Amino acid sequence: MNIPKADIVLGDETVLRYDVEFDAKRFIRETKFELLRRFDVAKAFVKSRDMMLREVEAIRAKHDAELTVIPQVEYHEIVKGAVEEPFRDLVRRRGCVIVKGVFDRIQVSEWNHEIGEYIDRNDYLTAANKKKDLDKYFSGLEDANPQIFSLYWSRPQIMARQAESMATTKRFLNRLYNISGPMGPEFDPENDFAYADRIRRRQPGDTTLGLSPHMDSGSYERWCDPAYQAIYRLIYEGDIQGFDPWKAAFRTQTREYASPSVCSMFRTFQGWTALTPQGPGDGTLSLLPIAKSISYFLLRALQEDVAEDDLCGALPGRALGASPEWHNEILEGLISIPIVEPGDTVWWHPDVIHSVANEHQGDDYANVIYVGASPVCAKNEAYARRQAYAFQVGRSAPDFAAEDYEVNFEGRATVDDLTELGRRQLHIS
Repeated sequence: MNIPKADIVLGDETVLRYDVEFDAKRFIRETKFELLRRFDVAKAFVKSRDMMLREVEAIRAKHDAELTVIPQVEYHEIVKGAVEEPFRDLVRRRGCVIVKGVFDRIQVSEWNHEIGEYIDRNDYLTAANKKKDLDKYFSGLEDANPQIFSLYWSRPQIMARQAESMATTKRFLNRLYNISGPMGPEFDPENDFAYADRIRRRQPGDTTLGLSPHMDSGSYERWCDPAYQAIYRLIYEGDIQGFDPWKAAFRTQTREYASPSVCSMFRTFQGWTALTPQGPGDGTLSLLPIAKSISYFLLRALQEDVAEDDLCGALPGRALGASPEWHNEILEGLISIPIVEPGDTVWWHPDVIHSVANEHQGDDYANVIYVGASPVCAKNEAYARRQAYAFQVGRSAPDFAAEDYEVNFEGRATVDDLTELGRRQLHIS
């Protein structure tokens, strides 16, 4: 297959991304033709659908009985090495986990206050209103008008990313993967590059932040990219049980369409740290806690009722939406996270569907710092080099729209705020 690509050379680094100028519909038609020629996707979909409906039914039954669905573990259990294999297997099955008490509550409350002061002191909202049309990533999601602050370099964000407790948590998460690959280990589970992401600060009563169900880390690429095809090969072959979402082989080799807000780092987990209490009804995160749900998602788009140039609405450079039109029967399994407290962290596999509630019905702010797990590998190192420059001059992180609010912000973190670990994570000598 002729893959359209334009590798961007920055210094001595090559950023592997797809070309922004190509006929996407033609590319999708060619990809679907090839997949349909090689695999019996109708038969494979029957297997995936049966598996998913059983899982969804089990999740709904537990959730309706007010039983725990999303696995939870105390941070101190990780530190003691007391997390047993059955719990790890449960996390692998659910594709998500809450690690409680990663940070001290008083420290987190101070961070939350400092972020508010940082925003107010630098009049962020005035500047943001002038640039609100730059970030198009969520524009294809029905309820999308996210009130997420495009800030990357406040001191609390830096402190959270470089904390030893965060590093310990990420090692625990990274070790859930089988890191073996055809050319050696796919990544180093013991070490991490920081991935600068944004902040969510949601007011009580807000109705503008809703994000309908979606996945990140690629849209149409999940079908069209050769590395993704290798990752998901067993799904197309119909071996749904044999497919292992925790096998890292080829996951650091994927290429993304060049677009603001499409993550070009490999993340073992997406995640955030709670700055305030939040849970059901508070306009926060919901998850479809089935790690293998990607099998349904991929195969659904290859069925006869989907147009030959369509992948259930997947568009280059946009979040990959899960819609009632195409995925309604599995979206029944989408559930809110339980109540989390300041200092708790929430994590989910990059293949897991997630959403943000349309309305915040609670009484207090629902605030988080987004911090994912992005282990050391060649792909992540290339991004880290670009990100290091953005940090030092206060520009937006490279994956995101070039809003660059913080260039002249008072109180922005500097190299002097970095610990030795923080310098390594930001690739700064």
